[in-house]
Amino acid sequence: MSRIPEPDQTPDGPAYEGRLLDRADEEVVDQGVAFDIRTLLSRRGVLGLAGLGLGAVVLAACAPAASGGATSTPTPTPTARPSGDCAAVTEIPDETAGPYPGDGSNGPDVLEDSGIVRRDIRSSIDGTATADGVPLTIEFQIVDLANGGVPFAGVAVYAWHCTAQGEYSLYSSGLEDVTYLRGVQVADADGRVSFTSIFPGCYSGRWPHIHFEVFPDAASVTDATNAIATSQMALPEAACAAVYAQAAYSGSAQNLAQVTLAGDNVFGEDSGASQLAAVSGDVAKGYAATLVVGVDTTTVPAAGSAPGGDGGPGGGARPPAG
Repeated sequence: MSRIPEPDQTPDGPAYEGRLLDRADEEVVDQGVAFDIRTLLSRRGVLGLAGLGLGAVVLAACAPAASGGATSTPTPTPTARPSGDCAAVTEIPDETAGPYPGDGSNGPDVLEDSGIVRRDIRSSIDGTATADGVPLTIEFQIVDLANGGVPFAGVAVYAWHCTAQGEYSLYSSGLEDVTYLRGVQVADADGRVSFTSIFPGCYSGRWPHIHFEVFPDAASVTDATNAIATSQMALPEAACAAVYAQAAYSGSAQNLAQVTLAGDNVFGEDSGASQLAAVSGDVAKGYAATLVVGVDTTTVPAAGSAPGGDGGPGGGARPPAG
């Protein structure tokens, strides 16, 4: 279990990293999302000067160099940024958040929980449960199309996906009190966010995918209606096939064999042309999935939660319970 941080005692009351606790009678981990966000932004301020040198190279790193499958790149973290043309980035398609968003639009609301702003989403916020599976680093680069395709610094991205067994925390039987495979990150000066997770499984009726919502800033994440984009990342077949040969992904290979990217009720319209991640790595060392996400704030978001099914028009199959 993760160590619970202890507050400092100051003349004005209990504090953490120099900030007075919003809820003086409660632990640091129970201060709420607003306190978490102030802590995150304060830490970034300390590192801001060191990061200024990175901003000059961001415009050379807009589009993934490849998106069709896995390579033998030995590290799961994409240290060398893919090159591309920012002007070529198109708006990410609006997609359903599905019936398991955990954002308050359909039951549970993990976005109200202190601790949801985190990079490593493999464990529950309280550290009591950890999801098993092949390691996966998920990276989004958010591009501001309303302002000429510049990096969308400061936006908040909420990402979530199913387990290796195709289940969703907060919803599947036995996982109602589990919060893993869900997290929020705030985009840096390059418009990038990154999550440490596991490769999701494939459940009946859907192509393997990762959900995400983009919010205008960190303070907006507590209300799902504030999202300026809701979409899904598709994972390439070659990487999926390699991962689903592992014992932890029992049933995923059979489910994958029964669906196609072109026939999926979310990605099928264009075979996920702008939603298919560039993936590198292997089963032994883990994978990295990268997607450039064009967001246009001059258009009205058309997606959202769909309690009837995890997909686009027509819904989709419910992941297995238990």
